[in-house]
Amino acid sequence: DRDRKMTIMLTPFMSCSAKLPIYTVFVQAFVPQNLRAVAMIGLYLFGMIMGVIVGLVLKKVAFRGEPVPFVMELPNYRMPGFKSVMMLIWDKAKDFITRAFTVIFIASLIIWFLQTFSITFNIVSDSKDSILALIGGVIAPIFAPLGFGDWRASTALITGFTAKESVVSTMTVLLGGSPVATMFNTHSAIVFLVFTLLYTPCVAAITSVKRELGGKWAIGVVALQCGIAWIIAFLVNLILIAAGV
Repeated sequence: DRDRKMTIMLTPFMSCSAKLPIYTVFVQAFVPQNLRAVAMIGLYLFGMIMGVIVGLVLKKVAFRGEPVPFVMELPNYRMPGFKSVMMLIWDKAKDFITRAFTVIFIASLIIWFLQTFSITFNIVSDSKDSILALIGGVIAPIFAPLGFGDWRASTALITGFTAKESVVSTMTVLLGGSPVATMFNTHSAIVFLVFTLLYTPCVAAITSVKRELGGKWAIGVVALQCGIAWIIAFLVNLILIAAGV
């Protein structure tokens, strides 16, 4: 049970494919062409390293004790039948649709509503006058010590909670088609990438954690990842300042 809980808590540190559009946009905008592949690989490796470090800390703090022996008997390898594969795909797809998709749909509606209406519930012509921008402005000071206190960056991170691909689409809308370099420089882009890499996964992932461990654990995973993401991004910001980047 301890290993199962640790696995569920540490899996979000492994960078998912939904974050790839964010990495692609920022790496293409701020990293020289000959170093882009190294930067992409480095982001994935950094997430893995952070997962290992957090796992070692949790093992000493929250999950102390001797490891339980684990033995798994592997069956003989056989070519799967078409019917078995289709049944497995349908079972997984149905589970996702009935559980996670419902949450994603509702969250997307909420984000659309907040981005479309003002505090007086009038349709806005400019997204900076929306309720979502107001919320982003309130949250922006939290990210100011990290070097990207712009309300648009905060808003993008909020929408990223529904689905990580939304970070790029939200920034595209808020920037009005302008390049991302108008809001970030190399320094702040690196810190933003580190925070995006480590902060809480999407609603679907948190819903899965809630289903497996319960609501308190899901809240704990969100708090843990956001806290670690902020601390590490803050340290990276200080290192970049010291290095003159």
